[in-house]
Amino acid sequence: MKFERPFNFYAGPAILPFEVMKDIKDELLNFRNTGLSVMEISHRSKEFDTVVDETIALVRDLLAVPDDYSVLFIQGGASIHFAMIPLNFLGDGTADYVDTGAWAKKAIKEAENLGKVNIAASSEDKNYSYIPDTFNFTENAKYVHITGNETINGTQYKEFPNTGNVPLIADMSSEIMSRKIDVSKFGMIYAGAQKNISIAGVSLVILKNSLLDNANNSLPTMLKYKTYVEKKSMFNTPPVFAIYVMNKVLNWLKKNGGVESIEKINEQKAKLLYDVIDSGDFYIGTADKNCRSNMNVTFRLKDEELEKKFIEEAKNEGFIGVKGHRSVGGCRASIYNAMPLEGVKYLAEFMKDFQNKNS
Repeated sequence: MKFERPFNFYAGPAILPFEVMKDIKDELLNFRNTGLSVMEISHRSKEFDTVVDETIALVRDLLAVPDDYSVLFIQGGASIHFAMIPLNFLGDGTADYVDTGAWAKKAIKEAENLGKVNIAASSEDKNYSYIPDTFNFTENAKYVHITGNETINGTQYKEFPNTGNVPLIADMSSEIMSRKIDVSKFGMIYAGAQKNISIAGVSLVILKNSLLDNANNSLPTMLKYKTYVEKKSMFNTPPVFAIYVMNKVLNWLKKNGGVESIEKINEQKAKLLYDVIDSGDFYIGTADKNCRSNMNVTFRLKDEELEKKFIEEAKNEGFIGVKGHRSVGGCRASIYNAMPLEGVKYLAEFMKDFQNKNS
């Protein structure tokens, strides 16, 4: 199998819709007839202000964001929020965190540096192969924090915990816009953009405005969520190109049926690979079946030498990025929104062929 372009299964920065990249290329030197690139024009110009307004509207439309939530664009990836969340909302209270893997642990570490943290549940006892379904929540906790999808171990919440009156905050970096969610169940959703909705450099935040009522106002200006709400993410120069790309990607998603449509395709893609994994004992899935990720399909082969051979032959055939994270090894296929169904079908066929030749 040889393809015009390789299929990119990297966990991030991840594949972008090809038609979006072509559109960006065509517009790169002349943004909306300004004669300039979007990277050159003022972020205070009416042309870029329109981009910001359009992108906010697209987020609200695609995820049915309620009116009492703000949509924000903040510099950097999700990791900045690991500290910003406790800085803004923890105070002298307790925050509950659910430990489901590497990214949850990073968030926990930052919060523990800033205040009191309760680990309400953990799947560390089984190498993060599952999502807990029972929780030891703190009464009157400031918030509950979860990581919706763990890219490294390939697990994903199928149902989100009910936290009652305590705000639920979710890192959705690797699953945002991949499936329908009820935003009203969350106090805050945040996501680094470089997997499903844009390129590296910006994070999307969807914040319930009432959380700001008791937020810490003694922080540096750029570390306060209130700053971004009051200034519509434009207190300083925002990551203009990343927001522009997000606008393009979200328009592409809406054009292709929105989140409801892409969720069905994502389920198809994941099933193709999991069916191959489950067809025998040649491939070994690393996540429990009831909480497997539809974004990051993780698996092992019987030994590391065979895994190396699989990864090398996959690369030679045009499937790049299937090597597992360095911390766990194995193999991983990240099949975000922009990965075409065709690419996953080809990978599934390659996996079958490799199994037949190496069994």
